[in-house]
Amino acid sequence: MADKPKAADDPRADDGALAGEITKAVVVTPVLTSARTQGEEGGARARMSLSPQARLEEAVGLAEAIDLEIVHSETFPVSAPRPATLIGAGKVSALAGIVAESEAELVVVDHQLSPVQQRNLERELKAKVLDRTGLILEIFGRRARTKEGRLQVDLAHLEYQRGRLVRSWTHLERQRGGGGFMGGPGETQIEADRRLLQERIIRIKRELETVRRTRDLHRAKRRKVPFPVVAIVGYTNAGKSTLFNRLTGASVMAEDMLFATLDPTLRRVRFPHGTVVILSDTVGFISDLPTHLVAAFRATLEEVVEADLVIHLRDISDPDTAAHATDVEDVLASLGVDAADTSHIIEVWNKIDRLSESDRERLLRDEANKTPPVAVSAVTGEGIDDLMALIEERVAGRVAETSVTLSPDQMALMDWVYRHGEVTGRENHEDGSITIRLRATDAARDEIRRRLSSNNKG
Repeated sequence: MADKPKAADDPRADDGALAGEITKAVVVTPVLTSARTQGEEGGARARMSLSPQARLEEAVGLAEAIDLEIVHSETFPVSAPRPATLIGAGKVSALAGIVAESEAELVVVDHQLSPVQQRNLERELKAKVLDRTGLILEIFGRRARTKEGRLQVDLAHLEYQRGRLVRSWTHLERQRGGGGFMGGPGETQIEADRRLLQERIIRIKRELETVRRTRDLHRAKRRKVPFPVVAIVGYTNAGKSTLFNRLTGASVMAEDMLFATLDPTLRRVRFPHGTVVILSDTVGFISDLPTHLVAAFRATLEEVVEADLVIHLRDISDPDTAAHATDVEDVLASLGVDAADTSHIIEVWNKIDRLSESDRERLLRDEANKTPPVAVSAVTGEGIDDLMALIEERVAGRVAETSVTLSPDQMALMDWVYRHGEVTGRENHEDGSITIRLRATDAARDEIRRRLSSNNKG
């Protein structure tokens, strides 16, 4: 343990030692076994649908996302959570032995810990302890790239650390409030640190407000341009960035890693029949997301709220895909988005290339009585054409055959017609006019008629 806290100087000071060189870590997932304790764990309720092994694998994946070397991982039942350490004395002793034997420097506890529990475990295990919230905050700190993303992460770290300033340092004596004997006792070092943290929180909130106003201005400008917004949401590592790259031709970072990307990315995309949309790649969702981060990233998630269409992407090859879908739907509901509104949300099953033909048919057959999902592989491109056609139909209407006759004085419209429809034929007439046969969306056909009418009036 350091001799002096750095929280007031660096919002990620406690976790900064994790960056750089490889750190050996032990990952443990306590599983609450009694119905009473499960009910009391409000933040953990969302994760009860995941099996203990799946929760451990997710925790290991989170740890590996910040380059930790996992030397030991396990799950174990907790029938009666201890206020001092969460887990029983026997398990604490066993973990201390594992930590000492493996020379681990860090213990990741895949559960929310109180400040006192974290301090006591660090003292008993003689290693740094991170709970689930701290681990996810560390990942977000590594991934944030934009100014807004960094500010949001810093704010979440500060809010988290404000509750962690427990009396665990020897220098936290009371400072003198003034000169001589009449000065009386001043504020403690803890109070000074808390005051400094609060000042930083206020300062960052002001900066964030400025950034958010800029984002609102950009959003208002996009509303003036008739481009619908399509947001991709999904559990972390569902393949959102890979799908985004496939649809846009962009090169957003996409790896088989939890929270590979964090900051939202927007690109303009032109679909086969000329429809132009703004595609938004959002931060991945996860079960039991720290409340600090939900609040901090609400501005980012507003892209989902404002979207004309939402693509709910699922990793259908994951055994826990149903539980992950429930977690995503819960987050959408907290944002005021109805996950059951099939006119507003398209469910897309990704990574079907990892399934056998029989498993794929079985899964699709199970969904026969519901709105059928779109099965795709963002890696191989399978099903992408069907998805693009469905997106275009949802935002611009159905595609149908039509014909347009342009007189000689309307030839300036020809380029627009070619860019907003799939031309299937063309006939030149002796009077100089041209008839174009094409497949176009409802929106494109309406716009063609409006432009022809406006041109005739001109």
